[in-house]
Amino acid sequence: MKTNSAIKQRAKAAGIYWWQIAAKIGVAESTIIRWLRMPLSAEREAMIMAAINDLAKEV
Repeated sequence: MKTNSAIKQRAKAAGIYWWQIAAKIGVAESTIIRWLRMPLSAEREAMIMAAINDLAKEV
């Protein structure tokens, strides 16, 4: 299983871009991309998934 595949699949399915997630949680897009290269802490994963879910509701 690829690292953080659930997050990547959820964002893709919702049509959410990394820059949108980054803006929602207040970090740079490059930070999100870097985070997704390695296993995330439960807190960071929850924060990203919450941002994706919030953005998906706005679409």
